[in-house]
Amino acid sequence: METKRAKDFLVEQAAEQAAIESLPLGDLERRMMYFTESDPASCPDPVALNDEFEAQFDTPEYEAKMLKLLDHAYKRLRNEDPERVRNWDEAVSELLKGDHYILVLLGLSGDPASLERPKHDFLKLIGAALIVIAGFMSAALAADRFHIEFRYLAWPLVVLLILVWTGFSRPARLLFSGFFARRKRR
Repeated sequence: METKRAKDFLVEQAAEQAAIESLPLGDLERRMMYFTESDPASCPDPVALNDEFEAQFDTPEYEAKMLKLLDHAYKRLRNEDPERVRNWDEAVSELLKGDHYILVLLGLSGDPASLERPKHDFLKLIGAALIVIAGFMSAALAADRFHIEFRYLAWPLVVLLILVWTGFSRPARLLFSGFFARRKRR
């Protein structure tokens, strides 16, 4: 899918969703979804478009409105038509190859605000640390109480660390789920 068609598809979905939700979506708001400085085919005069847009709209309000509309549109498509969801995913992957404002509207921008970690991530880190500490202390106490050399407890600790890591780490879950999926196919 080419960039212009990708944007056409996403703008069409946003317009459909705006109509469903009875939200006004003007021509300038639609044209702003095409904004980019790197693709003259989809946005012929980006400076003029940006100036016109900033004179009439509040950017944070517009971005919040469009993020909501696009999110609702994706959920609607997911429930109604899997083929159009594939088109959506294809359009987004095409746009990710460049620098397009619509990625900000989709919540996929690379700005630091969009890359902030959720507040509960810190609690997961603390929880994981406490589990690891408890594991080591339990192993040390068991080794002392039952006169076991600590080296025999090394493997259970390694297994515990792997379980903690996979429980709290998305990349680890993805890595191990792929590993186990390959093992089952054999």
